[in-house]
Amino acid sequence: MRVVLITGAASGLGWQLARACHARGDALLLTDIDASGLAARANELGSERVMALAGDITEPELHARLLDGCRQRFGRLDVLINNAGITHRSPTLRTDPAVFRKVMAVDYHAPLELTLAALPLLRESRGQVVAIGSMAGWMPVLGRAGYCAAKSALGQAFEVLRAEIARDGIDLLMVYPSFLDTPIDRNALGGDGKPAGHARSTIGRIRSADWMASLILDALQQRRERLFPDRGSWLASLLWRLAPALYHRKMSQRFAGEIS
Repeated sequence: MRVVLITGAASGLGWQLARACHARGDALLLTDIDASGLAARANELGSERVMALAGDITEPELHARLLDGCRQRFGRLDVLINNAGITHRSPTLRTDPAVFRKVMAVDYHAPLELTLAALPLLRESRGQVVAIGSMAGWMPVLGRAGYCAAKSALGQAFEVLRAEIARDGIDLLMVYPSFLDTPIDRNALGGDGKPAGHARSTIGRIRSADWMASLILDALQQRRERLFPDRGSWLASLLWRLAPALYHRKMSQRFAGEIS
């Protein structure tokens, strides 16, 4: 039986990952900033193989509680899934710097710091790390400067980290999804830090969270290093590299509402 720690587990992709892992027989340590939502999800799964600890993933104190709780309850950690995330929809020039700092704290600093703190447990199990990046880390998306920056930083840091922890027998899977039907976009911040006031613009097909969760668990089983699940967004990222002027024209047309 594997022990899996999932952040942002009360909804969206994190919840679908929790359901799928539980169905496969894994023990779960779940965390989310939404305490009531997390408690409801844990009750839905049952308490036999599930432990839930709510808190702010950007706080080192929560990291310590999670890892101490994991060792005391389960005695091991096999898989860490860094799923918790936040985004914004706002023109760069009209975004409060505090929004950029918050997005960077949740999407970059928190997963990196939690992973580093979890390494002693992961070394013991020769475990696996998952980081949920984004195709927005590979190509610019208008109205998402902070999110693009955070996901780019996450991808670069974890690509470096993979080589360093491989010597300890720890595998690292970077996931680069595109647009998913999850609360991260429904709860996006506006430039003032309040909920965004306009609908999101998208590229390609909007995929379901359960579809994404299934692909991630399959990639873990295969011990893959990277997962690019959406062919359309992957091709768009190539367009950005091969013909950036054309990409910008297309992006400006498609995302006009993000910068108006």
